[in-house]
Amino acid sequence: MAQEKKSRLHPNNKNNERYDLEALLIAVPELSEHLKQNKLGEKSIDFANPKAVKLLNQALLKHYYGIQYWDFPDRNLCPPIPGRADYLHYLADLLKESNYGKLPDGDKVVLLDVGVGANCIYPLLGVVEYNWNFIGSDISEHSLFSAQNIMDHNPAIAPKVNLMLQHNPKDIFYGIIDKNESVDFTMCNPPFHASAEDAKKGSERKVKNLSGKTSKDPLLNFAGISNELITEGGENKFLHKMIKESKKFGKNCFWFTTLVSKQSNLKGMYKALERFHATDIKTIEMGTGNKSTRIVAWTFLNKEEQQNWRVTRWK
Repeated sequence: MAQEKKSRLHPNNKNNERYDLEALLIAVPELSEHLKQNKLGEKSIDFANPKAVKLLNQALLKHYYGIQYWDFPDRNLCPPIPGRADYLHYLADLLKESNYGKLPDGDKVVLLDVGVGANCIYPLLGVVEYNWNFIGSDISEHSLFSAQNIMDHNPAIAPKVNLMLQHNPKDIFYGIIDKNESVDFTMCNPPFHASAEDAKKGSERKVKNLSGKTSKDPLLNFAGISNELITEGGENKFLHKMIKESKKFGKNCFWFTTLVSKQSNLKGMYKALERFHATDIKTIEMGTGNKSTRIVAWTFLNKEEQQNWRVTRWK
């Protein structure tokens, strides 16, 4: 049951080595119904089957993270656990770097997950791995209902997660961060398609890459309702809106961060961040297997304000 070693995951990622498939089958026996032989003649997961992918991720959470319950409507996005964990590990590195190489006690750290989603994956992993506190915002009441259901089934994690509805879908931080409130990080996995047609083409490519077959209805194969995948103007416009709004909350947050799927969007982001006078900008490359992406982080705090933040919040 050997599988090829995954490439380029963070050194602290629990899935840096190949999956323990036998242990995953014990964790979620139903997964055994979705095995097939890979090109090497070894047993593997049918990654072109969305049901198999969801069961695999449930098994990963149960076996590697001790999360017993994780379920949400099939129409919502099913995130890959190793890639989501990587984002958190790189934020931990940034936190250490910002605190003279020492990781602050997790209970002193607050993260805002913009677009927490129905799967609530970042708060789940972040509490288990680092004991961080989370605010999870979303524009969808249905997604928050699902996320709250996951929290209700994970009572050891739930007290550290505050789920909030973003009442104005055009806002990102307004209505979520109070003017007198401080958060140490924001994080976001933004919707990156500008239209339903773009989303369909993206799903078609994904199906073909995984199975070698053309799907007649890829949106059924790879779930994701519109506000998870699609935003007016695509990823680029969303990122520029986030940067503009972040300036208004520049003293409320140490690091604003986001995933950036399209490398072509970076140049415009850097120009916008310079225009709004960010004091520091960092780009962290990350990737899983054949997919590469990056985290862009920025702050508006000057050196004195950063030092004050360390002393008052992290010491």
